[in-house]
Amino acid sequence: MRKRMPAIERLSAEDFDAAVKELARLLVDAVDSGASVGFVVPFDHEEAAAWWRAQAPAVADGSLMVWVCRDGGALSGTIGLALARKPNARHRAEIVKLMVHRDARGRGLSRALLATAERAALAAGTDLLLLDTETGSTAEHVYLTGGWTRYGVVPDYAGSPDGTLQDCSFFYKRLTASG
Repeated sequence: MRKRMPAIERLSAEDFDAAVKELARLLVDAVDSGASVGFVVPFDHEEAAAWWRAQAPAVADGSLMVWVCRDGGALSGTIGLALARKPNARHRAEIVKLMVHRDARGRGLSRALLATAERAALAAGTDLLLLDTETGSTAEHVYLTGGWTRYGVVPDYAGSPDGTLQDCSFFYKRLTASG
């Protein structure tokens, strides 16, 4: 029997502040499990919480939307949508920090979170999304099979959590009202 998909909710500024500790736990899990999400080991909960707290002003002003899903009460995944601030770029946004806890992977949560952010982007008047991810990663497979277009690979773009330089794939997706 298939387990039902956990509900996905957008965090208000107040909810975001209250969720920082759980978001930090999720970020540490991502780094500890090898995800290239901008941090290197050693990486602890205090550093992760500080990074999330630094995002609070953008969440409060609406330029960063953050969604989470909970499984059995525990935060199991998150995704962010960063809206462009420049006047000539308001038609585009960036997907940031799509993460699923290692215990919740393989159930379609990444795709559900991504679809949620895509719908919200379209509702916000954004029809072009961008993102980057480590080349050859599981995340890259999600984007390649989810209608995203890879427009380039940059060698040695970012370090993995152990500091090894990795290639990075850059993607875009055009959104339409019909999906």
